[in-house]
Amino acid sequence: MRRVVCPGSFDPVTNGHIDIIGRAARQYDEVVAAVLTNVNKRGLFSVEEKVDMLRECTADVGNITISQFSGLLVDFCRENDIGAIIRSLRSVSDFDYELQIAQMNYRLAGVETLFMTANPQYSFLSSSLVREIAQYGGDVSSLVTPYVEQRLRDKYESRES
Repeated sequence: MRRVVCPGSFDPVTNGHIDIIGRAARQYDEVVAAVLTNVNKRGLFSVEEKVDMLRECTADVGNITISQFSGLLVDFCRENDIGAIIRSLRSVSDFDYELQIAQMNYRLAGVETLFMTANPQYSFLSSSLVREIAQYGGDVSSLVTPYVEQRLRDKYESRES
């Protein structure tokens, strides 16, 4: 069975994330979308909320598993018998950053990194940009699923209360 992991913070999951995960799912037997638990970073959504959103957004694709991890991604790969990581590239600057990480992951554990170029429709898209637009009441309906859009709206409304 050919398994890959698509790791990320997914805070929140965007249409760009879903596009990459879905495209990977057409190429591999199983795609594990893995939410990073980063104790040094406080996100807008909890890990449990991110996992829930990913499950909802990928429910129509049968070969996607949602998981979470902390620590080194290569340790997660070893523990789950995953030999490759899928990373999205939006720009040349993404490549410079991702290449260093890919080379280190290979050196540490022999885990391959496969780069998938972002759909041009989403090449500008980032979770931080979506959060900023949503925080100020902007329209993010073309950037995230309706479920995620509602979760963002609920999150920012509860912060105002």
